[in-house]
Amino acid sequence: MSSKSDRRSQAGAPGSAARAPKGSRGPAVSTSPSDLPLIVQSDLAILLDVASPTYERARDLLAGFAQLEKSPEQIHTYRLTPLSLWNAAAVGMRFEAIVDGLASLARYPVPPLVVAFVREQLGRYGRTRLSKLDENHPLLSTDDADLLATIAGSEQVAPLLTERRPDGFVVSAGQRGALKQAMVHVGYPVDDLCGYTDGLPLAIRLRGDPGPSRAGEAFALRPYQSAAVEAFHQDGSPRGGAGVIVLACGSGKTVVGIGAMARVGARTLVLTTSTMAVRQWIRELLDKTELPADAVGEYTGERKDIRPVTVATYQMLTHRADREGDFPHLALMKESAWGLLVYDEVHMLPAPVFRATAEIQARRRLGLTATLVREDGREDDVFALIGPKRFEVPWKELEGQGFIAEATCHEVRVEMPSALRVAYALADRRDRFRIASENPVKTRLVEEMLAENNDEPTLVIGQYIGQLEVLARDLKLPLITGQTPHVERERLYAAFRAGDVRVLVVSKVANFAIDLPDASLAIQISGTFGSRQEEAQRLGRILRPKARPARFYTLVSGDTIEQEFARKRQMFLVEQGYKYRIVEAGNGLSR
Repeated sequence: MSSKSDRRSQAGAPGSAARAPKGSRGPAVSTSPSDLPLIVQSDLAILLDVASPTYERARDLLAGFAQLEKSPEQIHTYRLTPLSLWNAAAVGMRFEAIVDGLASLARYPVPPLVVAFVREQLGRYGRTRLSKLDENHPLLSTDDADLLATIAGSEQVAPLLTERRPDGFVVSAGQRGALKQAMVHVGYPVDDLCGYTDGLPLAIRLRGDPGPSRAGEAFALRPYQSAAVEAFHQDGSPRGGAGVIVLACGSGKTVVGIGAMARVGARTLVLTTSTMAVRQWIRELLDKTELPADAVGEYTGERKDIRPVTVATYQMLTHRADREGDFPHLALMKESAWGLLVYDEVHMLPAPVFRATAEIQARRRLGLTATLVREDGREDDVFALIGPKRFEVPWKELEGQGFIAEATCHEVRVEMPSALRVAYALADRRDRFRIASENPVKTRLVEEMLAENNDEPTLVIGQYIGQLEVLARDLKLPLITGQTPHVERERLYAAFRAGDVRVLVVSKVANFAIDLPDASLAIQISGTFGSRQEEAQRLGRILRPKARPARFYTLVSGDTIEQEFARKRQMFLVEQGYKYRIVEAGNGLSR
């Protein structure tokens, strides 16, 4: 039997297994009706019994078309929503597969109202179409005359229509994105068949492709990465070229982006979260393609080089002199040369970039993310303006294939000192969360955990700078925050990668796009309220494949509001198949 490292070394080999259909993994398990895991309710909630022998099969099925809402210990609650079903329709899930899957795993008959809702929402996706009338005018059409009348009467949609035709409405090209947003909001997402502007051609060849190559290690996409690229590109079809790829942190989303760039073969603008991430993208581009260094440019607060491939930060594009001023750097997105825009960490997309994206719907657009959860609730705008979810592989499936590290998650309940309990009781809700998060007992516990794991590359992650400064000072550890100069950040990251620094204390600047492949232990001492995306990103810091398993600890003040928010933070990871072991401080923390 091959080891995980063997499987990783063969990741790019022909014939390697690619993604399995959701809901199909594992042998059939004989169960009585009382053992079946699902209870499907008429209010569109679906209850999942964690103790059922077919729990994993049901969880993977639901991940394709339902949204996880709650995940306490025994019963998880999912909900069917229009957006969850539209995304399912976008990747080809059929009505029969969803309803038959529910029926086969449901303890009681699936209510007719649920069946009707699934049928209706799947049928709404693509019921309206945008096709190219001429260079400046798309045509919004549908085969349903009654729906045309509904569209014409919509306060959101009607102002974007310029002319009535027998088969639909003419739309100004500049309103293509705004129309798609409006149609999602009124419940009829558009199938956009207008195609794309090619942009200036740019041959991007992956190192290891047939032909002469510069010296260095050959490179090939893993099977699931190739499948993701093809799901996005779809051989240049108008139905391809726009959408979101969802893959676990550490599984190579950047490589998927590079593969898509090579497939499109045009000048590309990459948008990402920080200057550090910009430079990591540039390093990966130069390492894994035949692009010369002068073909790749950095567009940040420090440099503004516009090249055939340009990598910029969201912060740079949304910078303006004052709150009422214009965004001068957003013009970079509208340059006519781009044939592809890549939105790294697309769930972080700021509002001004949404608005600019609405105006450039003729460009191919690829979103990359570990989670489509947005704390501002704008998942529908990602769907409308970037595109539907094109491809996803559950995190635990990638773990099982050795592409990301095995990980265990622990919530450690910490007592609060009695004096702090008094202050906590007298505080308002927001201050209570901060008091519980900054519980000083956590510092002592971190010290004990580091002593117990003194050979483990460790990240101590937190939300509050004052808390991190105290911890770093008391334990004599290096600290990285948003105020740390980039040169110093890079020095500390390099020292960590080299093994010269074993522990780094980091603020939320480390939530995204830091390349620390050897990190295997993460201790989270505070977080951003109930942010599920942050929980996923922080676990992702330790998921690069390695010899040792990864361990993720969240320190939580017991019997406080922090405990409530911790449960919300964990929901996304529970949906991915991770289980949180709840332990009391001092019990069971050693490896």
